[in-house]
Amino acid sequence: MERHEQIREAYKELGGDFANIYDGYITYSTLSGKLMSRLMWGFNKETNAEWIRAALSCVPDDFSGKMLEVPIGTGVLTIPVYKGLSSADITCLDYSPDMMRNAERRAEAIGVSNVRFVQGDVGELPFEDEVFDIVLSLNGFHAFPDKEAAYRETFRVLKKGGLFGGCFYVSGEKRRTDFTAKHLFVPKGSFTPPFETKGSLRGRLEAMYDEVRLTVVNAMASFCCRK
Repeated sequence: MERHEQIREAYKELGGDFANIYDGYITYSTLSGKLMSRLMWGFNKETNAEWIRAALSCVPDDFSGKMLEVPIGTGVLTIPVYKGLSSADITCLDYSPDMMRNAERRAEAIGVSNVRFVQGDVGELPFEDEVFDIVLSLNGFHAFPDKEAAYRETFRVLKKGGLFGGCFYVSGEKRRTDFTAKHLFVPKGSFTPPFETKGSLRGRLEAMYDEVRLTVVNAMASFCCRK
């Protein structure tokens, strides 16, 4: 079973306790979620699966090292994946205790025991230099208010030769997404400008990392970089 299907099935199994609008939208699993995804991003089932595959491409199926995910959010995309990485040492960090509680409940519900949860700020990570083999950030950078600190800190805690992967919104790729971001998500505080473009993101990542793989599906940029 491919990862996007694994995530979707795990979401369905959790049922009403976790069936909120955000999770259905991210996983393309509910009627309202599909509608939101189509309206904002222009996604269908195939393109939604495509960006999820790209966003998680830095995490090998047999990974057994140390990984940091920041922010964890509700854990809808990653907690089901972590269930299959029983030998990995995974730390999940989020600034919001409420969001993190959702992820903790999800982990408990599907029997994930190799993950610890830490409340903290991506702009000042509570970890030593070069301690993680993988740093993963899904749908975080378009929300972080201090993006420069977030880039600096995620780089700092990553080991030499380690992988930085994830995804976030980039502007200038899809008009409807730019419009929705500007007029809905920025006023609500869930997106925080300034935003990267595809070109600015590639330039930034190539200046920081030795190897960069960047994929943009509509307005969602997914990346995997080696330090």
